Amino acid sequence: MKIYDISVLVWDGLPTWPGDPKLVMNLASSIALGDAANVTHLDMGAHTGTHLDAPFHFDKNGLGIDQLSLDTLIGPCRVFDLTNVTGDITAAALEKCDWRGVTRALFKTRNSRHWAQGDREFDKGFTALAADSAAHLIEHGVELVGVDYLSVEAFGSKTHPVHEILLGMGVVIVESLNLSEVPAGDYELIALPVKLKGADGAPARVVLRTLT
Repeated sequence: MKIYDISVLVWDGLPTWPGDPKLVMNLASSIALGDAANVTHLDMGAHTGTHLDAPFHFDKNGLGIDQLSLDTLIGPCRVFDLTNVTGDITAAALEKCDWRGVTRALFKTRNSRHWAQGDREFDKGFTALAADSAAHLIEHGVELVGVDYLSVEAFGSKTHPVHEILLGMGVVIVESLNLSEVPAGDYELIALPVKLKGADGAPARVVLRTLT
C-alpha cells in the first residue's frame, strides 16, 4: 500500500487567491529568544493552501465545515488524468471518462505542474471547471470533487455557477491539491479539514492510499 500526500506545503511563498488574506506565519514565542517553547502564530484565510469548501461558502443556509459528514470525506475515489485538456474542463471532456461507481472525483490537470515546480505566482489562466461539467457531476451522483489549483471556478468569472451548482447540491469541494505524482486510477481518499465551528471552509491535510 502506497500513501500519496496530495496537500500543498503551507509557506510564505504559497500563492493565494487575489484579495484573500495573505499568509503570515511566525513564532509568537521562541526558545532562541529565551522563551520556554516555540509557539507558531498563524494568520491566514480559511481557503489557504489545500482546503475544503463547505456549502455555507456560497449558501447562507448551507452546512458549515464542522457539519460535513466523515462518510463523504473518507472513502473510495477516482483520479482522472485531464492533463491534455486545454481551457476549462467541459462536460464533453468528462463524457469521455469512466464514471461507473464514482462518488468522489479528483481531477489532475496541467495545474499540478505549478506545485511540482514550486511556482510562487498566481496563474490567472489555470484550468477550472465549466458550469456544464458541474451539472454533469451532479447527474452522475458525485458527492466530492477535488481540483489541483486554488478554485473550481475560473478566474475573473462575474458569477459563480460552478460553486453554486456543486455546493447547492451539497457536493463538497476540495481545492489546491497537488496531484503531480499521482497516476490516474482508484484510491482511498482521506480529506480531513480543521474543525472550525460554522466556517465556510478550512485548511486540510489530504492523502490518497492505493487499494493494494
